[in-house]
Amino acid sequence: MSKVAKTVDEYMAAVPKVPRATLEKLRKTIRTAVPDAEETISYQMPTFKYEGRFLVSFAAFKNHCSLFPLSNSVLEELGEELKGFDQSGKGTLRFPHDKPLPAALVKRIVKIRIEENRSRA
Repeated sequence: MSKVAKTVDEYMAAVPKVPRATLEKLRKTIRTAVPDAEETISYQMPTFKYEGRFLVSFAAFKNHCSLFPLSNSVLEELGEELKGFDQSGKGTLRFPHDKPLPAALVKRIVKIRIEENRSRA
């Protein structure tokens, strides 16, 4: 993307068709899991905030998409459920453009992140 998006819709419009469809599914799943979350752009990526705190971000890259819970404890807690997903980035899940993360997994990640944020408050 050459232009820096100011909104999530601008970001999504600039993403190629296949990864965009995958990210739209991810966005919808997060929105379903936490309807009151605020969508914003942070670090040039679509980001969800809840109760004023960072929840998750996501993005499309040349060869994959990523979900950023930015929490190694979330990834550790889910352990076996994440088998088969690339976790080579700190607090990051990478997945192919054409294979969205399962909705149930995304909802669990969001739920754990909410609990984690509340425990820190």
